Amino acid sequence: MKNKLLLSMVAASTLLMVPAIASSGDKSAEVRTLTGCLTKAEGVHEYKLTTENGATWELHSKTVRLSPHRGHTVTVTGKVRTADLHGAKEKVKDEMKEHGMDKDSTEHGHLKVTNISMVSDSCKK
Repeated sequence: MKNKLLLSMVAASTLLMVPAIASSGDKSAEVRTLTGCLTKAEGVHEYKLTTENGATWELHSKTVRLSPHRGHTVTVTGKVRTADLHGAKEKVKDEMKEHGMDKDSTEHGHLKVTNISMVSDSCKK
């Protein structure tokens, strides 16, 4: 019960901080380079990247062909969609981990891919 109350307080305070974070102008979180296993997602032009630490990213691109790399380990670079909100969400997760809650939480986000390179032709280690 105590953890739920603390979690609720952390979540509520974070929601109040979102406008401040969104207006902070911190652009450092917008571009990411990630490596992991590329698989097809449910949508027509949607793919999923699962990184070694279990983080999952929904990938989209209008300029880079992702389909030839299905089932491969790849490195992608792109822009995080709604980077400000994504950053706020990740800060909440970090705060929760610091207080012993949701220790196994992994990152999840949406990435608009601008570059892809194959690391391996399979996802096996």
